Amino acid sequence: MVEIRVAEQAGVGVTGRERPTEDHVVVLDNAVAVLDGATNLTPGLPSGGWYAGVLAHRLGELLRAAPEADLADLLAEAIRAVVEAEGLVPGRSPSSTVAVARWTPDRVDALVLADSPIAAFGPRGYQVLVDEHLSRLPRSPHTFRERLRTGGGYDQAHLEALREGMTRTATYRNTPDGFWVAEADPEAARHASRASWPREEVGALLLATDGVSCGVTDYGLLTWPEALDLARSRGPRAVLDVVREAEATDPGGVRWPRAKRHDDQALVLVDGL
Repeated sequence: MVEIRVAEQAGVGVTGRERPTEDHVVVLDNAVAVLDGATNLTPGLPSGGWYAGVLAHRLGELLRAAPEADLADLLAEAIRAVVEAEGLVPGRSPSSTVAVARWTPDRVDALVLADSPIAAFGPRGYQVLVDEHLSRLPRSPHTFRERLRTGGGYDQAHLEALREGMTRTATYRNTPDGFWVAEADPEAARHASRASWPREEVGALLLATDGVSCGVTDYGLLTWPEALDLARSRGPRAVLDVVREAEATDPGGVRWPRAKRHDDQALVLVDGL
């Protein structure tokens, strides 16, 4: 019997103030999805959390209505529906990552768009489905991360450096030489990373937003198998706590430069596949 366990925890905004999480989770009988609304600092633009919420709702409806349809087709249709309903314009709209896993009696399908990975575990080991487009973008030597590494801290100057970096990154959004993310162009779904495994080769899945996966990929606190063991033995919230407790020892972002002291966190464990 498949067991699905979810843990979520809000982080803080770029100003350091508490606010509702911008991560969203969809749980169905045969599928789960995790979306992470992107932070934006553009005045008058709806938040990434709002967009992730409306997209999650529409994607859940489509997954329920068409349980064996192609995942990229479903995501493209969900984006199209939100764009039409909300009047969104490419390049001037909020955005969100998307990670979707779905299982049938014969297979497990997965899709990842932007930086919310899926780890699949089975008798032969594990595989991590990631979208590497963001990691390939050209990096400026003068970034908010470099400023944090030298002790700049989370002050007004950090906010301005972050704004500059986000403006620069936005020029690469949903372009052939950049990265792809759910926004106002359904074509982005066609550029998602995909995987499909025979059902018998997958026993468990972890779907994470980057506020959790950073504990593996950036901080080196856990390996993916260790994260699975901890989520199974103590619940997914324990994995979130490991990351949050480590960040508390680095309040100025010197050791682990990051946009916010604490990002939103969402982790889904799908077990017993």
